[in-house]
Amino acid sequence: MHNSRISATQFFWRGAAQQEIDYVEQRGLREAVSAFEFKWNPKAKAKIPQAFLDQYKPSTTKVINSDNFEDFLLD
Repeated sequence: MHNSRISATQFFWRGAAQQEIDYVEQRGLREAVSAFEFKWNPKAKAKIPQAFLDQYKPSTTKVINSDNFEDFLLD
């Protein structure tokens, strides 16, 4: 394992209707954002709010859970 030294701006998002995204990342100033929602239970329902999708048009959206969190950490 190695550190790829990728610089990213990290934040969370909350909309006016109290919808939220747990983790949002943007690598570089001109790149689209990636949105991640965390639910430990793989069967838990998770949804990326339409308001976020409309506003940011993310390049990636993904739900992270106990089945795939290691891939998220190592990516």
